[in-house]
Amino acid sequence: MRLELGSAVRCTDASFGELADVVIDPLSRRITHLVVQPHHHPEDARLVPVGRARDDGNAIALDCSVADVETLERVRESAYLRLGEFPVADPDWEIGIEDVMALPLYQDPDSFATAVDVDPHVFVSYDRIPKHTVEIRRSSAVTSADGHHLGHVDGFLVSVDGSADIVLERGHLWGRREVVIPAASVAEVEDDAITLSLTKDEAGALAARRVHRWF
Repeated sequence: MRLELGSAVRCTDASFGELADVVIDPLSRRITHLVVQPHHHPEDARLVPVGRARDDGNAIALDCSVADVETLERVRESAYLRLGEFPVADPDWEIGIEDVMALPLYQDPDSFATAVDVDPHVFVSYDRIPKHTVEIRRSSAVTSADGHHLGHVDGFLVSVDGSADIVLERGHLWGRREVVIPAASVAEVEDDAITLSLTKDEAGALAARRVHRWF
C-alpha cells in the first residue's frame, strides 16, 4: 500500500480530505494509524487505524463513511503556555508533533520605543496520538547514521507484513531521483524525525526507484 503524505483520502460515500501524518510504533517500525483531515481544516483531523485503509490507485480509500470518520478521535489540541512550558501529559495519550506560534509584540503607536507589552506566552498546537507511538509528517527530516540531513519524508510503501519503506522527497543529494529507504535500514523513529543505519554515502548509493505519485 502506498501512503503518500498529502494524498487524497476517500470514504465509501464521499471524499474526506487528505493524509496529513502517519503514526508509527517505534519498536516494530510499523504504521499503526493514519491522521486524515479535511482540506485546510487541520483542527478536524481524525485518527484512523491503518487497517481501515487501502490504496485504490488514485487515493487512499477508507472502508467507512464520512460520518463514521467524524466519530473517531480528534487529533489536534492547543494550549496557551508560558515560554519553556510543555502541554500537560495525558495518561491515555502521547503528545505527537507540536507547532509553536509566538504571539506578536505590541508597540505604542505614539512612541518610538520598541515593544512595550511583551506577552511571555505562546500558542502550542499539538497532536494526541496513542501511547507508545510517534508521529511523522511530510516535512519530517531523515538523517544518516553519520549525521547528514538526507531529505524529508514524502511517504511510505507498506508491505503485507506491515513493514514500511520510506519514500524520500527529491532533494539536492540525488537530484530529481526518487529514493526508497528499506524499512530494515531505519535505526530510530522519533516524533518528526527518522534516523537511518546507513551513512550518507550508503544512502546515496541506493538504486533509484520510480514511485507512483498522485499529483
